[in-house]
Amino acid sequence: MNELTRLIKEDMKPALGVTEPGAIAYAVASARSHVTGEIKRVRVRMNSGMYKNAYTCGIPNSSRFGNLYAAALGAVAADAGKGLESLANITPEDDEMAAKMVEDGKVEALVDCIDSRIRIDATVETQADTCMVSIRDSHTHIVSIEKNGEQIYVENRSEEGDVSVDALEYGQEGAEGSAIPAIHRYSLKDILEYVEHVSLEELAFIRDAFAMNMELLEEGLASDRATIAKRLFQKNGEQMFSSHVLDTAQLLCNGAIEARVLGLSRPAMSITGSGAHGIIATMPLLAEYKVNCESKMPAEDMQEEDVMLLRATALSYLITMYIKEYSGRLSAFCGCGIAAGTGMACGLAYMRGADETIITMVIQNMASGLTGMICDGGNHGCAMKGIVAVDAAFRAVELAMDGICIESIHGINGRTPEDTMRHMGMIASPGMVQTEKTIVEIMEQK
Repeated sequence: MNELTRLIKEDMKPALGVTEPGAIAYAVASARSHVTGEIKRVRVRMNSGMYKNAYTCGIPNSSRFGNLYAAALGAVAADAGKGLESLANITPEDDEMAAKMVEDGKVEALVDCIDSRIRIDATVETQADTCMVSIRDSHTHIVSIEKNGEQIYVENRSEEGDVSVDALEYGQEGAEGSAIPAIHRYSLKDILEYVEHVSLEELAFIRDAFAMNMELLEEGLASDRATIAKRLFQKNGEQMFSSHVLDTAQLLCNGAIEARVLGLSRPAMSITGSGAHGIIATMPLLAEYKVNCESKMPAEDMQEEDVMLLRATALSYLITMYIKEYSGRLSAFCGCGIAAGTGMACGLAYMRGADETIITMVIQNMASGLTGMICDGGNHGCAMKGIVAVDAAFRAVELAMDGICIESIHGINGRTPEDTMRHMGMIASPGMVQTEKTIVEIMEQK
């Protein structure tokens, strides 16, 4: 298997609801599994990005939202064995029990640091035991477990960075990587060569993302809580796929994002630890394929199935990952719109026959337009940010295909596409650390 295929496959994971409440519940449930007796207190300390993203985010199978309820549900009934889908089997009775814990003041959720690096320290205290689970770098990556003041698990890494057998027993994701992330060892040219020549068999697993994200969209359209999805459906002629590719893309992408942030009971296929990233990176490309590719495909080419879609999605994922490795997993800029939006724009251009020169222009157009959009948590507003990102991506591609772009001498654009993507990430980290602090302060004052 090609290393770039492996990077995508390891990063592409189902996530139920917004990823951060799932991660908080997972951390608390993991700590709870090591204690006995009635729970007296749950305490979760986390980095600002984790806290912010879960702050007003809907929780799957619950009528509540936010950090406190995610932590309480982790203590009451979440299944740590399900990872980011730990809240999949929550019942109404569980929801009420969690609400009672919050009302009784037994749950605490605090910002530990202003940082884009994922950090959760979840402590569960009972009459008999106290256990703390520590997560770093990715949403389910447990690095240590402390019970009653003693370390019962510590992740060990060899000099080469391999995770120990003990770590593998917990089934965690690996940390964000070494000094040079694997994706940054490749240039845009390398990535495009991979996308063009990798076998269809290696990319077949990507189809799961489209199936999963479509089911999430359908859940949203069936829900009384989803308002944006229904309006986008009306605008698309009350069809899932119309003859208008941009309207179709807006529906497929942002109807699914709305369903996700509302906490409806279907998972999204995430990339870089985010369901919304995964949705933006894929669903507009499905719209392009259905509206502008599949319908025009000669009968003799039908055996190729969706090879163009799979190749474009691989490109979209890899560009998203490239930018996110610079910005950090959870930062003050909207990685969904900026990183995944740019990845998706590159995939869209590829589907329209763009070469490396044009795709470089697409990256420059996106860097000049969207960079700086803030992330104020996983919430209903994500659908609005997604609408902006999809529109920006289609326009960036259309301009680039006509030979028009914001040249490299301007703004944060670099001399190479790799430089431009690095600069985009730097705007978030270290550039927007104070912005992150301000966003959290605003939330806490509301």
